[in-house]
Amino acid sequence: MIIDHLVLIVDDDPHIREIVRFSLQTAGFRTVEAANGREALARFAELHPDLIVLDILMPEMDGIEVCTSIRRHASTPIVFLSSRDEETDRVLGLELGGDDYVTKPFSPRELVARVKAVLRRASGATEATAAADDVQHAAEYGLLRLDQDRFQAYWGDREVVLTVTEFGILRTLIGFPGKVFTRDELMSGAYAFDNIVTDRTIDSHVRRVRKKFAEVGGSPIETVHGVGYRLGPCR
Repeated sequence: MIIDHLVLIVDDDPHIREIVRFSLQTAGFRTVEAANGREALARFAELHPDLIVLDILMPEMDGIEVCTSIRRHASTPIVFLSSRDEETDRVLGLELGGDDYVTKPFSPRELVARVKAVLRRASGATEATAAADDVQHAAEYGLLRLDQDRFQAYWGDREVVLTVTEFGILRTLIGFPGKVFTRDELMSGAYAFDNIVTDRTIDSHVRRVRKKFAEVGGSPIETVHGVGYRLGPCR
């Protein structure tokens, strides 16, 4: 079993870190740990991990602050790990740039599955579908351009930094301009482990995509009320 992805585990509870470390290493991942937010940022800058498992409630600097700091300059996948299960907390974590959210107490097997799913999205190695095949030939529409190889998005000549999940949503939409996608269809296109995703999760990611593009004068996604979303004219 060769995976060779480095995962940064951030939690102030050494027992939780031990459980996560053992589960990920058993699945073939390399791991590094941090016991608080400040240490996490230092490890991130030093080692450039492929994914971060990030606790929310921590001393010194909490997970929300860590995520916000990282998202200023990097799209490294983040899976939140928290004892807080309020819907507002989930939505906040996702809208700040998290790719998934696991609640304590958690199943180590489920956590590993979610980590693998997020990394599959990051590498573009999701299960082959007809839509995904078509998308490879439809990376430009109006002012919107997606670089599939580098996971980069542009509005005109201005780059818009997206998380892998946000990129997956746009990649799904751009494959069929004008088609109205239900939330379930967007889940299937953007997520490799879609049975754990809720409608509110998709809505949170869409709001974040819209906010990022609005900052460069773009508006790529339209809402079709009662149905879902579609790609706009991108003019």
